[in-house]
Amino acid sequence: MTWLSHAWPQVLDLTRAHLLLSVLAVLASLLIAIPVGYAAARLPRVGAVLSTAATLVYAIPALPLLILIPVLFGVPLRSTSTIAIALTCYGAALMVRTAADAFSAVDPDVRRAAEAVGHSRWSLCWHVDLPLATPLLIASARVVCVSTVGLVTIGALIGVPSLGSLFTDGFQRGILPEVATGIIGTVLVGLLLDGACALVGRALTRWDRAWSDPRERPRTAAAA
Repeated sequence: MTWLSHAWPQVLDLTRAHLLLSVLAVLASLLIAIPVGYAAARLPRVGAVLSTAATLVYAIPALPLLILIPVLFGVPLRSTSTIAIALTCYGAALMVRTAADAFSAVDPDVRRAAEAVGHSRWSLCWHVDLPLATPLLIASARVVCVSTVGLVTIGALIGVPSLGSLFTDGFQRGILPEVATGIIGTVLVGLLLDGACALVGRALTRWDRAWSDPRERPRTAAAA
């Protein structure tokens, strides 16, 4: 506690950097994985290739990936861009297969009914596939959130500030409270993002809860 009473401004700065980097990587992962997962679900031959590619990307160890990214993207090794790209690669790779499963799970009868009433391909995707796949997409996004928050700490190995910096500095100087603060802070950031993701999912799936609640079902049906 003595160490934290002096170092809390640094901890707050590192927590802010850790959170911003995590949010950026998670959002970028979703923007990539959801369209790719949709393509994989609707084009099975392409989907098999995409799923295999995602698995291969996720299997690349972190340190070689951090060295490979500056070569491929032309960014400095010791930069936030490098770790952001690496986290996005891992997040998207982790979510592509689940996103494909979520879109594949949409009832074909529901899709055919939507087509019969005149939904275009784009409208079918936006108004039928995406809403029905949202519960599984949110569940996958929560896994990506927690995974990304943990992986942000590897940025400390190349000098990118995050709560992982407390690990490396604490180990080098033998300050146990600093290491413990880094661990606890990382867990709290993970819980914060997971909770935020759950709230977003709850807001996006009100229709699902209303239909599953017997008290709401008659009213919903009547409104329909």
